[in-house]
Amino acid sequence: MSNNAQKNKRAVVDFYDMMFNQSKPMDAVRQFVGKEYAQHNPKVEDGKDGFIAYFSKMAKDFPGKSVQFKRVIAEGNFVVLHTHQKWPGGPDWAGIDIFRLDEDGKIVEHWDVLQQVPKKSANSNSMF
Repeated sequence: MSNNAQKNKRAVVDFYDMMFNQSKPMDAVRQFVGKEYAQHNPKVEDGKDGFIAYFSKMAKDFPGKSVQFKRVIAEGNFVVLHTHQKWPGGPDWAGIDIFRLDEDGKIVEHWDVLQQVPKKSANSNSMF
């Protein structure tokens, strides 16, 4: 794996940890996001300010929320996270987040898909 792929993986994990686990979305954006930020999640406004507003509200509404990183995959300027999200008072979620980084190793674009972790499964395989 290239050195850039390793740096990109580290940047995305550190960004996500700071934003989600540490509940510091503004600090995460300042440190890890590039000049522009394109958001593809339809529940979050586009741009840095929309991201900060959404996750600041989530930090207030769900203190103690946490994410565990199950897989981190990098190819080129993309990093994919497979995560287990825990929201106090709500269901757990399995998430796939895709980030695109610029040539400076800054996050500039994000997509995600989320699936609620069911209490029962039709098979004995874990979602993680």
